[in-house]
Amino acid sequence: MQVRRLSAGVKQALHTGGSLIRRRPATAALLLPLIVVVLALLVADVIWPLRVPLPLPQPGSARASDLEHSTPASADDFARLVVDRHGRPLRAFADADGVWRYPLALNDVAPVYLDALLSYEDRWFYWHPGVNPLALLRASWQNWRCHCVVSGGSTITMQVARRFYPHARTLSGKLQQVLRALQLEWHLSKDQILNLYLNYVPMGGTVEGVGAGARLYLDKPAQQLSLAEAALLAVLPQTPSRLRPDRYPRAAEAARNKVLARMKAFGRISDADYRAALLEPVVAYALEAPRLAPLLARRLRTENPEPLIRTTLDADLQAGLEALLLQDIRQFPAAHSAAVLVVDNRSHEVLAYLGSADFTDNSRFGHVDMVQAQRSPGSTVKPFIYGLAIDDGLIHSASLLRDVPRRFSDYQPDNFSGGFSGPVSATEALRQSLNVPAVQVLEALTPARLNAALINAGVPYRLPAGSAPNLAMALGGGGLSLAGLVQLYSGLANGGLVTPLKLRPDDAMPARWLMSPEAAWVTLKMLQTPRPDRVDSRFTVQAPQPIAWKTGTSYGFRDAWAVGVTPQYTIGVWLGRPDGTPAPGHYGAVSALPLMFRLFDRLDPAAGDFPRPEGVTDDWICWPLGTLAAENRRDDCLQSQRAWLVRRQIPPTLADEQGDGLARNPLPFRVSERGLLVDEHCQTVSQERRAMAVWPRSLEPWVPVSQRLRNRLPAPDPRCPTPPALAVSPLRIIGVRQDSVLRSSRQAQGASLNFPEISLTAQGGLGVRDWFVDGAYAGSSGEAESLIYRFHQSGRHELVVMDRLSNLDRLSLVVE
Repeated sequence: MQVRRLSAGVKQALHTGGSLIRRRPATAALLLPLIVVVLALLVADVIWPLRVPLPLPQPGSARASDLEHSTPASADDFARLVVDRHGRPLRAFADADGVWRYPLALNDVAPVYLDALLSYEDRWFYWHPGVNPLALLRASWQNWRCHCVVSGGSTITMQVARRFYPHARTLSGKLQQVLRALQLEWHLSKDQILNLYLNYVPMGGTVEGVGAGARLYLDKPAQQLSLAEAALLAVLPQTPSRLRPDRYPRAAEAARNKVLARMKAFGRISDADYRAALLEPVVAYALEAPRLAPLLARRLRTENPEPLIRTTLDADLQAGLEALLLQDIRQFPAAHSAAVLVVDNRSHEVLAYLGSADFTDNSRFGHVDMVQAQRSPGSTVKPFIYGLAIDDGLIHSASLLRDVPRRFSDYQPDNFSGGFSGPVSATEALRQSLNVPAVQVLEALTPARLNAALINAGVPYRLPAGSAPNLAMALGGGGLSLAGLVQLYSGLANGGLVTPLKLRPDDAMPARWLMSPEAAWVTLKMLQTPRPDRVDSRFTVQAPQPIAWKTGTSYGFRDAWAVGVTPQYTIGVWLGRPDGTPAPGHYGAVSALPLMFRLFDRLDPAAGDFPRPEGVTDDWICWPLGTLAAENRRDDCLQSQRAWLVRRQIPPTLADEQGDGLARNPLPFRVSERGLLVDEHCQTVSQERRAMAVWPRSLEPWVPVSQRLRNRLPAPDPRCPTPPALAVSPLRIIGVRQDSVLRSSRQAQGASLNFPEISLTAQGGLGVRDWFVDGAYAGSSGEAESLIYRFHQSGRHELVVMDRLSNLDRLSLVVE
């Protein structure tokens, strides 16, 4: 049947209620029912063929599941309602005329309400042809006796007819209503007529329909009405302006009790039910539309034309997190906002969606959805670099990486905290979020491989316009959204299979592989770091941490991130300024991480661990070669590490072609018959070839002195005319000693500090020296030159020098 919008005349009837017969002269009151019935029959047979189709809205479906596809009217005729996974409202948008009307079907209403309605309004609804002559006679007699309106005598069908076809309050108008009621009965079933009544009956003000009345006055679905509440909503349309429970609770209670008394008199309820219902107070909420998940609701309303939009969210969880986030954001200055996303890993359903900290606060850009905004992910992308490298057999969880100064094709990364750590495992580098090792691994993996993997997983890394994949991707040199990050991390919990997040129950879920289940599991284990809020210095052994988590901070402190994963949930938190301006002092571990942990404590306090795939084993690995301990000579195993291995892949330590050059490991060398170091030019009785595992030259300043190459090689044989090449003097910083103290001078007034300058000089090594202060590049000097450097703050500082062969030396000093 063709759906049409209500005419202007129909809209005028939106707020009318009460009786349909006004005070009339006595004679007219007596003759009116007979005239109405006679004329109705006459018109039905002769004047007004009832078979003419009615231009009515399409009646609602009998099943709630079909309601979205067969609504009682066009979408514009209803409030747009966004509901959670249990059907509870999250957000409502009034219709084009500002009316609140929620679509519902017959089985969406409690049976007790239908019982109350029919008992009070129209007992013979399922038996009369649309008009009840006896009811009309009774109403006319009652009205004539008191010279007032006692009852209208209208059936439910007549009330529906008057709602869609308004008429004047005259005899001819009443006749028109009767004729329309008969026509309704001709074309529609009783259930369809009743469904129209349930959806359009006036409930006071701009509220229409039982669904909206139950939600807005009682904060519950119509299907959960109690006996007392059902009686209240059944009588409210009589005079909605005078019986509104939020304004006139005493009048509403008296009218409700009248309905209950009639139900008891008709035997529809027991005496005990009647007395219990009378004790229930009339309590109503002030009319206020729900406003949960406003940014998501706004988005879904734009994308979907349906009047009823079902989501996967949980209203209770959403409300609790919105209150928590609103309280948390108050500790941050104006213009700061936050976003939170909670996902069920097993179903991929979004349970909570907080696009901003306060939707109503324009000073915090509350209208900007930061769940969807593309921002620099900072270090939160690093786990996928390590996971893909593990999957490709480039590293394992305990691979030896180098946290030392290095230039990568004119790209110079430094660490967030300043300084360098020297030799670190892949796990330690990821947990400490060290930048240089991550770039080292990405260089071996290649940026193109990372970029292609993220595209294949359905979460592309947005690069600046005209840019090709590059090493800056490791540190957030591009854009990802909070939704994209949560989707990727949830994929780790699902064995490397990335599935789009479900916002609606019927959303399609095409899953795509990011990495193997084995690599995904190892990555999660690497991220299971002890919580900083539960570290106790009295204990040296930490309990296993069930949450795999990672923080990130974008360049200039613009974005603070924290993402956590358990087998059940993935939670992502973003905090920053939506306008993209810096927020110094706010970074992931300080601003976003505490909130994320509080959310996990609330949602998943007893999280379990991820089941280990069969393809993952563990074994001892020796540094510096990176091979199995069982296959190494004892002298070559300078340090041992426990590693998770994927498919028994044991890749050797990653080489640094730029720094290591042609150096081999194990390092070959020659000794004379005396056991002293020689080369092939040395004249000795005999020579023996040997080899030993050595630390990469760039790591030597950070390893124990006894393990450095100079202290492990034999002394040079004095019979050699020149020292062997391996005995060349090492690179050393001179002119300042370890733990030196430099003091600042003050101006004459003593108002500010003049920080000291230092002359940076090194000897040994080969070629130009590059200098680094606290992990940041400070400048370069020639072999016989010095670099003048002025400090900018007091405290302990680390100096590192590197020559063109990647030989390094380092020391620390204190500026006071």
